[in-house]
Amino acid sequence: MIAHLQRASYTAGLLEYLYGPGERGNHTNHRLIAGDGHGAPIEMLAQTDAPAHLAHALDAPVERLGARAPERLVWVCSVRSGPRHPDPTDAQWAEVARRIVAATGIAPEGDPDACRWIAVRNQARQVHVVATLAREDGSLHNTYRDAFRLQTECHRIATELGHLPPAPRPTPSAQETHVPAPYITISAEPSGSVSAKGASDDLSATLLKHAGFQQIEDWYGRRHRLATTTPQAERVAIASHAAEMLRAARYSVDLDPDLDTSRLTSPANPLGLFYTAGAEVLQLTDQIRAAENGAGLAQAVDHLLHPEHGVLERLREALERAGEQITDLDDEAYALADRFGFAAEFVSAAQSELVGAGHELHRVNDSQQDHAGAQTPCPAPPDARNAALATSPAADRAKASSALGTPSPEIGTAVRASQVASPRTR
Repeated sequence: MIAHLQRASYTAGLLEYLYGPGERGNHTNHRLIAGDGHGAPIEMLAQTDAPAHLAHALDAPVERLGARAPERLVWVCSVRSGPRHPDPTDAQWAEVARRIVAATGIAPEGDPDACRWIAVRNQARQVHVVATLAREDGSLHNTYRDAFRLQTECHRIATELGHLPPAPRPTPSAQETHVPAPYITISAEPSGSVSAKGASDDLSATLLKHAGFQQIEDWYGRRHRLATTTPQAERVAIASHAAEMLRAARYSVDLDPDLDTSRLTSPANPLGLFYTAGAEVLQLTDQIRAAENGAGLAQAVDHLLHPEHGVLERLREALERAGEQITDLDDEAYALADRFGFAAEFVSAAQSELVGAGHELHRVNDSQQDHAGAQTPCPAPPDARNAALATSPAADRAKASSALGTPSPEIGTAVRASQVASPRTR
């Protein structure tokens, strides 16, 4: 069984909610199954206009306190049973409620000045115990350690109902020097949390809690897990640290490869655990550098420019969210938040500049080939000297002179003279 303890300010408002449809409309068949009004006929009051009359009966000792009444005077305990076991009957739930108020000190058995309380059922596998903290003698109930006593009693009740296996017998002190070495598995669950299963002894529990795992004791027994909201980097760090400590204590540990720090920091990912995004972009840069044609380059660059899932879009979202988070944490740091907002706008401008660039990359090869064909020189004549002479004015004059029978100077000299002009040429 799982119990959740809360405090409220108004008895009438709380009972109206319990006797109402609920937030999801799942409150049905409302009924009072147990309670103690110290003379107030709570069974009869529950028949008509239950919330108002029951609230008045529970608040009677509180009204006698006057100004000494605490602000949050309503004690609320919600208890749920495991889904793998049959739903207890109303009589069983009534006994659970009586044991809970007795164990926590709200209404100890045989105490004539105990607090007034009721137990209400409005859905399957759950009961709500409502009490006011004012006792009949004018004192207040001390809520210190209520949560601890509540969980202890719920664990005892679940064991008696067969929802939990019986507690193991304590190990003699003479054998406690021998460290047990059972098998422990640390794995990532589909929900996103990380669980440690296997050994349930005190040593392994201490090491797991020291590493950062949360200990849970319910109808499944003792378990250790990380919340689903734990960041990926922190999950890996905690799981790897727990595995190291357990192995040092001679436990056999099976660690999920995705939670192994040594695996994540490898030649394939030289930046290590905390810079995996940078390592992925570095690999993308290598793909861009290795592209052999426009199609391959366009495919690699698409990871950067995709309008929904590209690197630039994710970077823009991250910068924009960082600025918003800064404002949420400190509304005075608006200048720093604006810097992140400006950076996000710059990335957005880069995206606008590169719209349609992916399609143009596919034509890189074609345009390059056309450009190369346009600059291909015409076939040269067999004799390069004749080609030079054919385009030289000196050669034309030499041909004309030879036709008239006039000797001509050396062509090479004429060419050098025309190329090197000097005031002393004359």
